[in-house]
Amino acid sequence: MLSVLNLCVSYGAIRATRGISFEVPDGQLVSLVGANGAGKSSTLNAIGGLVRPQQGEIRLGGKAVTGRPAYSLVRLGISLVPEGRMVAAGLTVQENLLQCRQRRRCTAANFQIELDRVFALFPKLYERRTQKAGSLSGGEQQMLAISRALVTQPRVLMLDEPPWDWRLHWWMPCLASSWQFTIAARPY
Repeated sequence: MLSVLNLCVSYGAIRATRGISFEVPDGQLVSLVGANGAGKSSTLNAIGGLVRPQQGEIRLGGKAVTGRPAYSLVRLGISLVPEGRMVAAGLTVQENLLQCRQRRRCTAANFQIELDRVFALFPKLYERRTQKAGSLSGGEQQMLAISRALVTQPRVLMLDEPPWDWRLHWWMPCLASSWQFTIAARPY
């Protein structure tokens, strides 16, 4: 279970979140919903280790993980797909995914299992595995960004503002049933 207790995130004098608390039970799909500027991305960035919360606590499986760096959280099973995709444009699809193996420190055999799972979920990526990520369409880059997170074997997968037309797309139930739990942030 992921627990967020009284989380406050600030950027200098600007408070992005004020005392947000919630729990995500294992195996659940949860959405953070709010207007632009409501703190959805800041909350996910704090959980994912990209920003350090000013106060509050983040717990994974009962253990405090607040303030840990992103690479440490990925190894614990927390993966964030940031808004804007952020794929390595000059690398191929396969190379983008292989970078993630080092983050998780998994064996080649275990990593191949995860690659097979994401290619089964997104067969278009398998077809384009030797293509540079920068030449993919926006939707294909989004698939790659999600796949980069999935191959790390996450316990928590966070999707920051997935495209609107993907809200009820077929793969969302697949993620919820195949991985332990997911958080998705979306605007109104």
